[in-house]
Amino acid sequence: MSELRRVRWLCRRGMKELDVLLDRFVTAEYDGLSEQEHAALISLLRREDPDLWYLVMGRMPADDPVEESLLGRIRQFESTQR
Repeated sequence: MSELRRVRWLCRRGMKELDVLLDRFVTAEYDGLSEQEHAALISLLRREDPDLWYLVMGRMPADDPVEESLLGRIRQFESTQR
């Protein structure tokens, strides 16, 4: 399985809101992410839905600066989709 297919699979969530946001983000931005951001994305996608939701919404800080930067990028992307 290619890395992108694996990431797309991990984006399939139990929360529809996360599912839609993450799928759109990966479709639009994945190729432009650095190797560190790819690793951070996979790390974030391994979290449980409630924790990931709080991270994406900015209600909980990430432990890793690369993850926090990537979350900021996801938030920025989400705000442009409205």
